[in-house]
Amino acid sequence: MNKKMPVLFIGHGSPMNAVLHNEYTQALSKSTQNIPKPEAILVISAHWETNGTYITASDSPKQIYDFYGFPEELYNLKYNPTGSKKYAEMVSKELKNSKVMLTEKWGLDHGAWSVLSHMYPKADIPVFQMSLNKLGDEQHHYNLGRKLSKLREQGILIIGSGDIVHNLGIMDYNMNASPFQWATEFDNYICQAVVNRKHDNIISYQNLGKSAQLSVPTKEHYLPLLYIAGLQEESDEVNFIYKGIQHGSMSMTSIKIG
Repeated sequence: MNKKMPVLFIGHGSPMNAVLHNEYTQALSKSTQNIPKPEAILVISAHWETNGTYITASDSPKQIYDFYGFPEELYNLKYNPTGSKKYAEMVSKELKNSKVMLTEKWGLDHGAWSVLSHMYPKADIPVFQMSLNKLGDEQHHYNLGRKLSKLREQGILIIGSGDIVHNLGIMDYNMNASPFQWATEFDNYICQAVVNRKHDNIISYQNLGKSAQLSVPTKEHYLPLLYIAGLQEESDEVNFIYKGIQHGSMSMTSIKIG
């Protein structure tokens, strides 16, 4: 019998974190110590947006380097887990009433492999992804997250990979720059909402006004958190894997629920 899995939200920030050793990546490396070994890992990444919801169904998902202009060592990093097709089919059956479709046209983007290379460096656990439906509003994403709850009892580790605060337009190129005040305010507000299970505050984050507008100028990095909030149950404990902001405007805050 599988032990019930926690759910994770991982702030992934710059792809460079995949090859760096810093407080954040050390925290990621330690994050799996108290998690039972998953049967498979489902990642909901900010970097795969589609019209409709898709699940990758390939036993050897290709590694996608969905960025440009970075040092060569990043393109040399290989992360090639296998064997996820049967789990993808299992999830699509679980969501059959939600019009979720299987595809082999995607693989693992850096929202998945850049964090998993620290968390599960051996790449010995099947990994598959679910896309973000561009046509759905915040409530849609939250509700779809709730429908994934049975997977926690089937040994599947669900990870939302994005950033609570993600504003590239005004980021500081120094990774260790002091955070903008509005970024800290919004990050803290959402963290408190997770701790206190105030899901309405997470769904209707725009109610915070200016700091919300600056923190979430586009939604794709925020939306994976809504799936994880949807999966949060009354009895789940909340622990912060890491709390902090890089580049002044990129929250690396990562949360373990359950």
